[in-house]
Formats: sequence, structure tokens, C-alpha cells
Amino acid sequence: MATYIVGDIQGCFDELILLLEKARFNHDSDQLYIAGDLVARGPKSLETLRFAMKHKDSIHCVLGNHDLHLLAVSLGIHKVKSKDKTAPILQADDREALLTWLRRQPLLIEKDDFIICHAGVSPLWDLEQTRESAKEIESILSSERWNWLIENMYDNQPDQWSDNLTGIERYRYIINAFTRMRFCFPDGRLDMQCKLPPTEVSKDELLPWFEVPNRKPIGKTILFGHWAALEGYHSEGLIGLDTGCVWGGELTMIRWEDKQIFTQPAIS
Repeated sequence: MATYIVGDIQGCFDELILLLEKARFNHDSDQLYIAGDLVARGPKSLETLRFAMKHKDSIHCVLGNHDLHLLAVSLGIHKVKSKDKTAPILQADDREALLTWLRRQPLLIEKDDFIICHAGVSPLWDLEQTRESAKEIESILSSERWNWLIENMYDNQPDQWSDNLTGIERYRYIINAFTRMRFCFPDGRLDMQCKLPPTEVSKDELLPWFEVPNRKPIGKTILFGHWAALEGYHSEGLIGLDTGCVWGGELTMIRWEDKQIFTQPAIS
């Protein structure tokens, strides 16, 4: 049995299948974890979603910002963007089954020695707060209140964590940290605007979330996606897996047991 973690798929289904073939992935004995954003800009979001749901015993995922946005589109809160390729999902006969399965996926997956989330972990959270925050959102998304949460999640405020945050402000911060975060201000406040590579940003102004001074220790390796401009990131306790397949880069997957990296270039 082997454990694999793959970065953002974003509907790049053909590349995913080729990548799994390279690794000789076996649905009967192996486990695959997806670091969010199953759907969006790639050509086969519907196929990706169906594949993940069909193999739910061997494939697991966390929610990314594009996955949550699809739920918002399904409620009519936003229209399908022309650059997204998610309309076939909304027109599919199995639409409701797919969307119900999607919204019941977690924001955080935790194993003995690693955790997986889409964008990262707030530098102001320890492991216990990280767990609790994820469970708060997951509980609502699995309830009849899920549409209320999706309708009200779109805002960049609050940008600072406090244990005293309540209601939608608390939930919005949690969602933004887990699914949208890249940079933070030096004091730990979230910046929701900058998408540049860290090498192009002054560290006096903004820092990658994982470089914020006095970031609380998690005690486990954090695997994340979301930030293609990092072009894959590996350091002590951190592995970034988004290498921009949907933008013409690669789809990247790691086998946890021996840390072997598998890559599949985008199919032009």
C-alpha cells in the first residue's frame, strides 16, 4: 500500500490518468489525496469529479477555492466564468450527486505525520486550532445551512485571526486561510490580493504565509497546493504541490513513503 498526494488538478483529467499510470497506482491497495481544486480551468472538470467520486474509497480530497466557487455558481450566486470549464457539471444528469459529494469533502486531512489543505494554515494557528477551524466549516457545509455559508463567504475581511471572532466573520477568515491564502503581512494579517512569486515581492511588505515571524508550529508536514507561482516548494515541514498544469506546467504528485516525485507535463 502506498500513499500519494497530488497538487491542483483543475480539470486536467488526462494528465491525472497518465500520472497515476506512471506511478502504477492501484485503487485496490493505494490511496490518493488531492490538495484541492479538482475543477475549474482545465477541459475535463466533469470527468475529474466523476472519477474522484467513483473511487471514493481510494481517492480523497480537500476543498479548494475553485471547488467552493463551483458550489456558489450552482446556487446562482455567480455565473460560470468563461475561463472556467465547469458548465458541463451543472448540466449533467448526476449534477446533484456530484455537488453533494463535493461539498461534503473536508478542508483538512490529517494523518500521523502530515496534513493536507489547499492553500495553507494560518500562521496564527497551532495544530489544535487548525483542526477545530476546519471542523467548523465542514460541519456547516454538510448541513442544511451550507447555502447560507457559500452565499456569504465572499469577502477579504476580516484579515486578522482572533479567538473572539464569531459567526460569518469567523467562518470567512477560516475559508480564506484554508483556500485562498498566499501572502501575509509581517504581523500575520492575510493579504488576499498579491499572486506574484515571492521573489518579486518585498519582504518588508508581504511574506509567504509560511515565512511569517513566529508562525505557530504544527508539528507535522504541511502539504498544500493553490500557489502555482511557487513552481513546487519543498522545505522543512512544507511541501507545495501546485506546479501549474492548467497553465501549461506540470501535474505533480509525491509518494509519501519514499518521497518520490512523479510529474506529468500538460498536454498541449
